[in-house]
Amino acid sequence: MAESFFDIVSRVDRQEVDNALNQAAKEISTRFDFRGVGAAISWSGEAVEIRANSEERAKAVLDVFKDKLVRRGVSLKALDASDPKPSGKEFRLGVGLKQGISQDDATGGGGTVHIHSRSRSRSWVSAPIPVSG
Repeated sequence: MAESFFDIVSRVDRQEVDNALNQAAKEISTRFDFRGVGAAISWSGEAVEIRANSEERAKAVLDVFKDKLVRRGVSLKALDASDPKPSGKEFRLGVGLKQGISQDDATGGGGTVHIHSRSRSRSWVSAPIPVSG
């Protein structure tokens, strides 16, 4: 049996993430429950930074951002959100964007493909997935 290799490509559309961030920032600036809590969301290099004066408000801003991402068709699996950390009088939450999959995730999967045979016996064949790396 010949071995087949394939590459898994998983890229996030940066423009869609930027649009979702701008929409979230606009909603945060106009929503009544975010007034006076110092809530903000912005780019910080290649990551998104969320700031608020309480841990709950920082998580609420993250929820708004996630909602905007889903509406724009960006998978939430691409987000790598940290826990809110106190920084002076405010809480900061960093949200990284995953591009592709890590080497550990690629080799650790060890998945199995089940191929359904259309013969009369209806047997299942299990074949390991080799991942090049």
